[in-house]
Amino acid sequence: MASGGLPYFDPEYESLSIRINPPRVSVDNESCGECTLVKVDSVNKPGILLEVVQILADLDLIITKAYISSDGGWFMDVFHVTDQQGNKITDNLTIEYIEKALGPKGHTSDERKTWPAKRVGVHSMGDYTAIELVGRDRPGLLSEISAVIANLQFNVSAAEVWTHNRKTACVVYLTNNTTSRAMDDPARLSAMEEKLKNILRVCGDDDKVAHTKFSMGLTHVDRRLHQMLFAEMDYEGKGLTAEADCASFLELKISVDRCLEKGYSVVTVRCRDRPKLMFDIVCTLTDMKYVVFHATITSDRPYATQEYYVRYVDGSPVNTEGEEERVIRCLEAAILRRASEGLSLELCAKDRVGLLSEVTRVLRENGLSVSRAGVTTVGEQAVNVFYVRDASGNPVDMKTIERLRKEIGQTMMLNVKKAPLSSKAPQARNKTIFSLGSLLERFLP
Repeated sequence: MASGGLPYFDPEYESLSIRINPPRVSVDNESCGECTLVKVDSVNKPGILLEVVQILADLDLIITKAYISSDGGWFMDVFHVTDQQGNKITDNLTIEYIEKALGPKGHTSDERKTWPAKRVGVHSMGDYTAIELVGRDRPGLLSEISAVIANLQFNVSAAEVWTHNRKTACVVYLTNNTTSRAMDDPARLSAMEEKLKNILRVCGDDDKVAHTKFSMGLTHVDRRLHQMLFAEMDYEGKGLTAEADCASFLELKISVDRCLEKGYSVVTVRCRDRPKLMFDIVCTLTDMKYVVFHATITSDRPYATQEYYVRYVDGSPVNTEGEEERVIRCLEAAILRRASEGLSLELCAKDRVGLLSEVTRVLRENGLSVSRAGVTTVGEQAVNVFYVRDASGNPVDMKTIERLRKEIGQTMMLNVKKAPLSSKAPQARNKTIFSLGSLLERFLP
């Protein structure tokens, strides 16, 4: 291995090292008047930064500052966090969960899986069948996918859909309508897979851009969606006008510089701050096989600056202009995947087979295209969140929203949030955050 790279970790030695030197986690509400400090000291290991950031992101916490150092055998980081409303973390259940998930037991147990609504498919769902779909995006695609699922009498317990640069990726969790459990009939699954592939194909036998995959068990959805779109190289080529407008609004600037004396590459991201920004960046750097040795994250609302000192897994910095450009494009794509602009529609109704198909059909018939969606079920209540724009990628006419209210308002609760992209003044934008976790808390007992 090249000098300066992350050392190889033998799994048994790593487990022993963690037992001898267990992670030390503290949640400090005294040192700072405006936020909670989460401090983690641990034996260093591959992927540990992503693991920590992922847990904080699952809890819908806002990271306002962070300091990371893992140059050597020890990992030390401090996160300044608040809840969605900008307050300190004072809920004892949340604090206890952080301490357990990031502490010694978090590495060896399934404790974190019991936290409700933070991982799709966990809360009040039992067994389920998970489907991953990747294809070229087009207006009405989600409606066609959900219609196939409904016709085969599967119930959608949860789903996440992202689109970026004419690509779409979604993870859907299904149950058998009669048993409310996972489907174990290979013939029915095979039939559904073939129908979904036919929908995803855009021309002839274009299998290269149409994929379906079945799996059983839990998936961290945000991480998986990043991986799926990254594998489809959604960072290549020019994006849609709406995505370009979104990047312009975010004032997104990414640079890669060289720190020759230390052998690092310095990746700097400056843009308007938003939830899970750090997770999206760290996730992509990890998937690109870069190791973060040091990092500083600051947020001076509404802007954030994140600086990462990285090397490739073999210990080398970013050496070529081509690779620097690739890092910039990939990070830009990762940030824009979650930064969908348009109107946010929240729909709540009693869950039933075909509900998602009905809702997406109504959206399609009213000329709306879904750029991002989150679907979940809490008990008998279905909660659907859609980011929409018109089929041409333009802001939605509010007359269309009024038609939607009249058409579905009798059977569902509809809440419209977030100003259209055409409203350029920052003060005109609704600051409500897209967060299934915070949304579901309204329905949790």
